Amino acid sequence: MNHVLSKTILISKVVEMIAQKERIPLKDARNLLYGSDLIRLIEDDETGLYGESPLYVFSLFEQTM
Repeated sequence: MNHVLSKTILISKVVEMIAQKERIPLKDARNLLYGSDLIRLIEDDETGLYGESPLYVFSLFEQTM
């Protein structure tokens, strides 16, 4: 099953969190997330990461930075 809506919402919230924490524009925050290995895990339905909270996914992002 493809969880496009869940992924879209999750990604947008994580991007907002990155932008706030780093004090950068949303575009730059999006580029950081899409440049990370984490985005592939979010987009992969098999990982189930799309169902986790934005705060949890953001914490994973921070660990990789």
